Amino acid sequence: MRISKQDTLSWFEFFAELPEDEPLSPRQQEIALAALSQIEVAEAARIERLRSEIPGLKSLGGRSTYVGEETRFPRGCRSCLLGTGLSAVRKTNRCNLACPFCYDCGEMDCQPPIGEGYWEIGGTRFREEDLGLLLAASNRPTGIAYVYLEPFMEIEKYYGIIRRFHEAGIYQHMYTNGTLASPDNLKALGEAGLDELRFNLGASGCADRVISAIGEAKRHIPMVGIETPMTPALYEAFLQKKDAILSTGLDFMNSAELHLNPNNIGNYWGADMYMYRLGYLSPIWSHELTLRLMRRAAEEKWPFAIHDCCNATKFARDLNLRAHEGGWFGASAWGMEFPAIPYGAFLPILSDPDFRFLKEEPLPEGYGVGEGAI
Repeated sequence: MRISKQDTLSWFEFFAELPEDEPLSPRQQEIALAALSQIEVAEAARIERLRSEIPGLKSLGGRSTYVGEETRFPRGCRSCLLGTGLSAVRKTNRCNLACPFCYDCGEMDCQPPIGEGYWEIGGTRFREEDLGLLLAASNRPTGIAYVYLEPFMEIEKYYGIIRRFHEAGIYQHMYTNGTLASPDNLKALGEAGLDELRFNLGASGCADRVISAIGEAKRHIPMVGIETPMTPALYEAFLQKKDAILSTGLDFMNSAELHLNPNNIGNYWGADMYMYRLGYLSPIWSHELTLRLMRRAAEEKWPFAIHDCCNATKFARDLNLRAHEGGWFGASAWGMEFPAIPYGAFLPILSDPDFRFLKEEPLPEGYGVGEGAI
């Protein structure tokens, strides 16, 4: 069913008015899924056009794309997409910033603690002295990542566990907004054995002190880069500070496609949105801006790698992880982060005259708005 854009708009206006707990009939579900597919296919065509304009675009095993030097592509991403996945180590449940794109936006004070003296690894609580047992009893991951939320809030607690994993030969990377980084704690991280540090440069609006911290981190840590959801604000700020950022000597930039959940969608309500494989919901400008930045980087030969960490890449990540876990053929943790499809979020793109479906057909009999069979 290649539903038209106008019929989709009419139906989605109706669906958006329904109570969240009211299920759609089978025919209404057909209509909704056909409409989401039409939006997704049209956006995919726009993405392919932008990709075709990037000189020297490279593929990572068919699972993602990037531009720049292969040697500077982050090993943490290779672990995520080709190895045993992103093995998360959690400790800090606080952050010193409040970003509109954060998945915990508005709920930062509600994040449960891991517990004094504990680390959460694979959903299990461990003390540092348990790591010997963990490493002896479990299959060792190709890499681990320190996440949730801002580790530099209590960075001194991380040095010991980083040192233990380093001695065990496990690759480690960490995420930070960079505002609390200093020469002393960056040096300590490097001495402990951290392999890779990723700065969420968009969290600070590309602040000069964070750009300076990226350069300082390169003095102590082997791989240093940027990982931030791509937004119009980041795109503009990055280009304004481009020369300073490039002068830091960073290795890579993971340009993540912003995806939304009930906590942060209100900050982007009104943007043209699409849904990837009935899972992540994203503003279309996020991925499109990434590809524009990649084209500029390739044309100007920026001295680092830019990775297109888009929804398709995250879809591949989930398939890879489940396969390494022994899942059945096609198994994945991929899914929507809303209790129900937020039909109202698609009304702007359906009202946008510049966004067109590739092919449209009249609805079959019995599928029109107001027809009794529905």
